[in-house]
Formats: sequence, structure tokens, C-alpha cells
Amino acid sequence: MADETHSGELVTALEAALGADALVRDAADLARYESDWHHDYHGVARAVVRPRDAAGVAAAVRICAAAGVPFVPFGGNTGLVGATVPQGQGREVLIDMARLSRVRHVDPVGFTMEVEAGCVLEAAKAAAEAADCFFPLSLGAQGSCQIGGNIATNAGGVNVLRWGMMRDLVLGLEVVLPDGRLWRDLKRLRKDNTGYDLKQLFIGAEGTLGIVTAAVVKLFPRPEQVETALLAVASPADAMALYGLARRQCSDLLSAFELMTRVCIDLAREASPALGEPLDSPASHYVLLELSASGGVDLAALMETFLAVAMERGLVSDGVIAQSRQQAATLWAYREQLVEGQARRGHHMRSDISVPLTDLARIFDEGQRAIAALSPHLEPVAYGHVGDGNIHLNALARAGTPAADRDRLLAAAETVLFDLVDAADGSISAEHGIGLSKRAAFAQRLPPLDAELMRGLKALLDPAGLLGQGRILP
Repeated sequence: MADETHSGELVTALEAALGADALVRDAADLARYESDWHHDYHGVARAVVRPRDAAGVAAAVRICAAAGVPFVPFGGNTGLVGATVPQGQGREVLIDMARLSRVRHVDPVGFTMEVEAGCVLEAAKAAAEAADCFFPLSLGAQGSCQIGGNIATNAGGVNVLRWGMMRDLVLGLEVVLPDGRLWRDLKRLRKDNTGYDLKQLFIGAEGTLGIVTAAVVKLFPRPEQVETALLAVASPADAMALYGLARRQCSDLLSAFELMTRVCIDLAREASPALGEPLDSPASHYVLLELSASGGVDLAALMETFLAVAMERGLVSDGVIAQSRQQAATLWAYREQLVEGQARRGHHMRSDISVPLTDLARIFDEGQRAIAALSPHLEPVAYGHVGDGNIHLNALARAGTPAADRDRLLAAAETVLFDLVDAADGSISAEHGIGLSKRAAFAQRLPPLDAELMRGLKALLDPAGLLGQGRILP
């Protein structure tokens, strides 16, 4: 009864500060907050609030902090490590950022954009394009994910090899600290060497050190030409040789370079039956690459010259170049829809590893073999942004696998894969983060001094430990 009374007082205080319409009460509406996209994690929130602005976020944080109630920022719910799912039954308050959705300012001369954290990535990209600019972050979930979540997770995606991670795209931040103070550093400067770069503390911190409410991000000239090709290659080793050739032949105009196995194409077609066979004959491996440019470059000729050399060297056996934006979108659909195809197969092991490029082809092959060797019930799925060393080497349980065996085998698949990553001095999380799902694996690999420094930062910014409890650090 005391806890219920406490919860009632908290809800009353939140309603008084933010307005009655800021609290989510309908059971059907609340359901979307209680599970992640893959339904791997479930929980019940103490309350869900939807502030209208940064001041509202700060007020909600102050109320939770004063009551000693844990709280968690909630974005587009597209994360893959369970970080925004409420823990326990009615323990945490979720702060939904969706109403902070404005694009505050676009500067086409300085190539910057100030945007609020709840703005959906696709809307931010459209605002940049309307000003004849380009925001390069590109994700399969860009129709749902939000800028604040992209910053909190240091999002990567398909364009990292040319434009970098989200960390490379942020110039300034506005952040609500765990005690409710609002910290602003929304400068649009490309160079500022005055003391510590505090904004970097919050980028990639997964909402555990502060809640991002707005950001200034870099823009670039809008590409006037884009050339997209899907190519058949014999092996990961040939794919990496092709990547090296592309970097040299196409200069800095190579914007994406993805590698997929045949099973990826099959999964994409399961999710989207309208997709046909992409090439004349099935191949064991496929490379999806894209060049983009502005100005007077003859990009089509550059692509044709590059592919002629690649075929002459025996690196490519077949391929297709998109002849329109619609055809390019169809080629990208094979890459994007395979994620949905995996989800339709049910619970599976998802990895997000990063390894040195010199080791990538070997681990791409060895990882699949190691997973397949564990059991005939497992089907390895390998794909990723190989141009930046980030691959997703996953494991699906085949139909008919008993649930108890499935969970044990998927855990074993992650273990053998992480052993390979450790031996290559790689990372168990390239872009998805740690959240809840990788806490144990992260803790096992965290050097003592690193742990001391991370816990020191957490204690400095969030001494009560109420923001994002249990995410990243135990």
C-alpha cells in the first residue's frame, strides 16, 4: 500500500508539472513501452511521461530524483540491446522523447542543423534535403529511430566508412543531467579547443549519464549523383580485395560497402516476397556498394571503370548497376529486409562485432563454421558493413528446435563468436551498444582501470544511480 501511495504521489507531481496529457494512461498505448522491438525483454513502467520540451524533461527528472525513483529515456524503441525496456514491475519511470521533435534550424551555409532529440531520423534527413543539404546517417530503422537515441547509442549504419559514426557528426548538445539541471553546448563550431569536450561523454553513453534533448549536427552537400551496384563475389576474401580496389579506384566517393551471404537474400525475400532473384544466378556472397558525389564528377563512368577492373581481376562474377532511384531502393531492400526476415524466424542470437579489416574475411568464415559446428539446429547468418570492420554474425534456430535447446545453443554460439573476436583484439559491440543484453560479456572484458574510470564518471554525474539503472554497468 505504501508503494502504491508513493506511486500515486509521484504521478500527481508529474501531472502537475507537465500537464495531464503528458502522462500515458491507456493500456494499449502503454503496451508499446513494455517490450523491445524483438520482444526479448519485457517490463512494466511505474509511469510513462511525454514532455513537450527540454524544460519538461528537466522537470520530470527533478521529480523522479527527489522521490528516489529510477528513470529511463525512451526513444524510437528500435534499439537491439534492451536498454529502454523498463526493468521490473512498476519500478522505473520512462521519459518518452517523441514530442521533442522539432528541427530548430538548418544552416545551408555553415552546413549545420539544430534538431531536437525526438525528431525521427528520416524527418531530420528530409529537413536537410529541403535545404539542399545531406545528413549522412543511414539506418534501416530511420523511419522510427530518433536523433536522441542515435546520439545516445553512437549509431553507425551503412555510411560510416565515409562520414563516420554519430560521434563524428555531432557539433553540440543540449542535455538534462541526472539531477534535472539543463546543460547546453549548442555551438556550431567545427573547431573549439577550450578544455574538455564534455559533449563526448554523453554520445554513446546509452542514456546513463544524461538525457539528450537537442543537438547540432553536421550537414554535407547533397549528393547530385548516386551509383548503386549489387555484385556477386566468390568469398569474403574476394570481397575484401574488392573493397581495397574500390577505395583506390573510387577515391573518397565510396559511401557504402556491404557484404551478405546467400541466406541473407533468402531471408529478405521471405520478409518481402515481391523481391525477386537479384542476379541471373544465385551466388554464395553478395556485395552491395554505393558511390555518391556532387559537382562535375562523372560518377557513372567511374563506377564502370572500377567494375571493369574488378571483373578483369576475377573479383566479380556477376552484378547489376541500378538505373534509377527505384532500382537502387530495390537493391537496398535486400539488405534492409533481411533483418525483418530474421525477426520472423523467432528468437535468435544477434551479434554486432568489430574486427580489424585484415582479420575480417577470416572471422567472417570462421565464425560461421564455428556456429554451424555447434549443432545442425543452428543456421549462421553473416552480413555487415565490412568497409568499417563491423559485421553481424548471427545464429538462427532451425524450425523444430526445442525451446530449451534453442536458448542453450544460441548462448553457446555467442560464446564461440566472442572468443574469435577476443583473439583478434576486436569489439563485441560495434554500434548496437551494451544495454542489458551484453552487460555480462562486457563486464568480463572490461579492464579494471577502465571500470574504475567509468564508474567514477557515473558517480560524478549520477551519484544516486537513478538514470538508466543496470544499463552498461551493473
